[in-house]
Amino acid sequence: MHALLVLPPTVPLAKAVQFLKGSSSKWINESEGDFAWREGYGAFSVSASQTSEVVRYIANQRAHHEKKTFEDEFLAFLKKYGIEYDPTHALG
Repeated sequence: MHALLVLPPTVPLAKAVQFLKGSSSKWINESEGDFAWREGYGAFSVSASQTSEVVRYIANQRAHHEKKTFEDEFLAFLKKYGIEYDPTHALG
C-alpha cells in the first residue's frame, strides 16, 4: 500500500503509521474479516512541490506494479538514496 501523509511537525511519523494501521485494520476486520499488516513500514519524505506527482504515482500504482514489484521498487529506493539495510529484514 502506498499513502501520502501530510503531517504537522508535532506528529511523529511512527504515531501516524500506528494510527493508520490500527484504524484500517479494525475497519477491514469488522467489514471483511481476517487482515493484518506487515510488521514494519517504509517512509520517504517528499517536498511540497512534488505532491501532485506523488498523488499521480499512487493513483497508478496497480499498473505500475504490474511492471515492477513493490519489493523490487522498495529495495531500489533504499539503494538509490544510500540507505543501509539488512536484506533479510528489509521486507519483513
